[in-house]
Amino acid sequence: MSLNLRPSESAIWSRNFRFYFTARSAGLLSWAMLPVAVAAGLLSAGYGLSTAGYAMAFLVGPFAALVLFGGVLADRFTARRMMIVADLANLAAHVLLGWLFLHGIDQLWHLYALLVVAGTANALFQPGASSTVPLVARDVQGANGVLRTSEALTGLGGPALAGVLVGLGATGWVMVISAIAYGISAFCLFTLRLGAVPAPPAGQSLWRNLVVGWQEFRARSWLWGVIVIWMFFAVLSWGPQLSVAAGVLVPEHGAPAFGLLSAALGAGTVAGGLLAIRYRPAHPLAAGAVAILAYPLYPLGIVLGWPVWLLAVAQIAVGAGIGFWGVMWATSVQTQVPGEVLNRVHAYEVAGSVGMYPIGSALAGPAVDAVGTDWVLLVGAVVALLTAVGLLAARPIRTLGRAPLRA
Repeated sequence: MSLNLRPSESAIWSRNFRFYFTARSAGLLSWAMLPVAVAAGLLSAGYGLSTAGYAMAFLVGPFAALVLFGGVLADRFTARRMMIVADLANLAAHVLLGWLFLHGIDQLWHLYALLVVAGTANALFQPGASSTVPLVARDVQGANGVLRTSEALTGLGGPALAGVLVGLGATGWVMVISAIAYGISAFCLFTLRLGAVPAPPAGQSLWRNLVVGWQEFRARSWLWGVIVIWMFFAVLSWGPQLSVAAGVLVPEHGAPAFGLLSAALGAGTVAGGLLAIRYRPAHPLAAGAVAILAYPLYPLGIVLGWPVWLLAVAQIAVGAGIGFWGVMWATSVQTQVPGEVLNRVHAYEVAGSVGMYPIGSALAGPAVDAVGTDWVLLVGAVVALLTAVGLLAARPIRTLGRAPLRA
């Protein structure tokens, strides 16, 4: 891989990484605000829990369905070009989302269609977002730790800002801010100097590219093992949680409190990301699995009726675990998979791990109607606990070693 680093540049903060960090931080801010703004904005406007759940499904569904093609296109046309196209598409979608929320949603399908555009744009962006990290920093784990910390900080400020603006009846301005952020991201990505990047052999068909990516994905039992476990977690725990939690907490405590609880998750993720910069376990996925044992605290706290401050403490613990796991996982994929297939393998990884999320999100409303919010949240807590146990029980996952720092 060509890093284009001068000898005096650090293993993390090269010129390219500084621009990439700015681009990712801007995009992550927008992504952190969008789910809270849409879910809380719809509920505050009088729409039901099912509508909020469907909105999340229309956002994440196209992402999960199309991310595989995003990986192939990133290999064919370079990841940077696809990311810039995705940022510009997101910019346009958020301008129109702002118009909808500022002037009123006459037809819900208008909202759903724009969320489909945003989800599709992120499907084009995400494969390159991962594969670019090894191209802009020698210390991949350190760079991922910095990026995870940035994600956490934007996750801290973005939901809080979105919640406050929604509480003030200004959901449309959340979308305007997001559109500006995507413009900044596109500009910074345009300034990157990456040189030659790994690519598949010329002349291969789209189908052949997908097949090779699948073969590389399937050949790594630790990789597909994590994804299989994560699929159950996504549909039964992660997917329903946002809209179900919003349905309980927004009516009881208000949209600003819900936004601040989401921000507490970001605060914990900051701690997890900072820890991951310094702590380099010999078996990163095993250490990450231990960290996510904290995940059940938040849904259990909602069921038990904890006050907002105690739910915030739970969210901080959950965020720390998720943040640390995220760095361990991203670094393992980026350092264990060859660069010429990384975009496609990462696309399969994302499709599998995120693919069940829209199903869980869409089923949240019907599940609540059938068994009640407490049972949905309790099932999510149990599944989250079993997820961590399953990751630790699987030997290829538990024993995967850490790749050395590249020269």
